[in-house]
Amino acid sequence: MRPIIEFCQSNMHTGTDQVMKKLEAEPDYDIIEYGCLGNCGQCYAMPYALVNGEIVASEDADTLYTLILEKINEADAWADLDLD
Repeated sequence: MRPIIEFCQSNMHTGTDQVMKKLEAEPDYDIIEYGCLGNCGQCYAMPYALVNGEIVASEDADTLYTLILEKINEADAWADLDLD
């Protein structure tokens, strides 16, 4: 399953615009930008994004990028498990 990474336009002042641009260069990710994701408290406080519907947040944009990639790798690992 392709990861879906969602960004809030109102959060771009925290540096998430650069994170989004880096992730858009990866053709295996679906990147969506919304005017508002409805997480105003989170949005005001720090850089964040939704990865497959789950909030990923950090103190700075560079760390957010790393955490997003870790979340994607974690989801891939779960998808690769053969539970039969």
